[in-house]
Amino acid sequence: MEDRISLEGKVAVISGGAGGIGLGTARVLGRHGASVALLDLKAEAGEAARAELAGMGIDAMFVRCSVTSEAEVTAAVDAVVGRYGRIDVLFNNAGVTVRKTVVDLTEAEWDFVLGVGLKGTFLLSKHVIPVMAKGGGGSIINTGSGWGLKGGDKAAAYCAVKGGIVNLTRAMAIDHGPQNIRVNSVNPGDTDTDMLRDEGRQLGEEEGAFLRDSARGRPLARLGTPEDIGRAVLFLASDLSSWVTGAALVVDGGGIA
Repeated sequence: MEDRISLEGKVAVISGGAGGIGLGTARVLGRHGASVALLDLKAEAGEAARAELAGMGIDAMFVRCSVTSEAEVTAAVDAVVGRYGRIDVLFNNAGVTVRKTVVDLTEAEWDFVLGVGLKGTFLLSKHVIPVMAKGGGGSIINTGSGWGLKGGDKAAAYCAVKGGIVNLTRAMAIDHGPQNIRVNSVNPGDTDTDMLRDEGRQLGEEEGAFLRDSARGRPLARLGTPEDIGRAVLFLASDLSSWVTGAALVVDGGGIA
C-alpha cells in the first residue's frame, strides 16, 4: 500500500500554487516524495511557498506564470522540463471567482473568470500532455467544484467554468487514455482559503458569519482545509487510482449529498 501511494521520483506541476489549495496540495504531494513546481502570478507569495516547502525537505521550484498566456505557459513548462526532465502530475488548480449574476457581470469579469479557470486548464494541459506522453504517461487532476455539478447563487461565471472543467476532464480522459494519461477532476466544497474569504467580502458579509454559514448544513459541519483537498489529489495522482479516469471526485464534507 505504501509503495502504491509513493510519488518518489515523480514531478508535479501545480498552478495557483502560491497559496490555498495549491500550496496545501504541494505540501501533501511533496511529503509523499514528489518534486513540486509551483506556478502562480504572485511572485512574492510563490517564492515564500517554495521556501516553505524547501524547509520541509521538499524539492520545489517556483515559476511566475499567467496561465492565460500561452507564451508564459510554454516558458513555464520548458523551465520545469529543463530542471527535472519530466512531468508526471499536473494539477490544474488556478482559479478566480466574481460573485455576481449574469445580469450584474461585466464582459471583462466574465472573460477574467473563464480565462484563468478554463483557458488556463486548456493551455497547461495542451503543453504538458506531450511531455507526459513522451515519459510514458501521467496523471492530470483538474480543480472543479461542487458548483461544477450543481448550481450556486451569484456565481454564474464560476459555475460556468467549473461545469466546463468537469466535462473537459471527461473529454481529455477519452482522448489521452491511449497515451497512459489519466485525467480526473477533484471537486471541493467551501475550503478555508483567502479566496473563500474574498467571496464573503464580495458579497458584503461579515467574515466570521460567512465562514460559519459556509460550514453549516454540511454533514461533517466544517469547512475543508487545503490539505483535505490535497489528499484527494494525492489519491488521483498515485497508483492507488491506476484504473480511475474521467471521474469527478467530490470532496465537500457532504455539501451536495
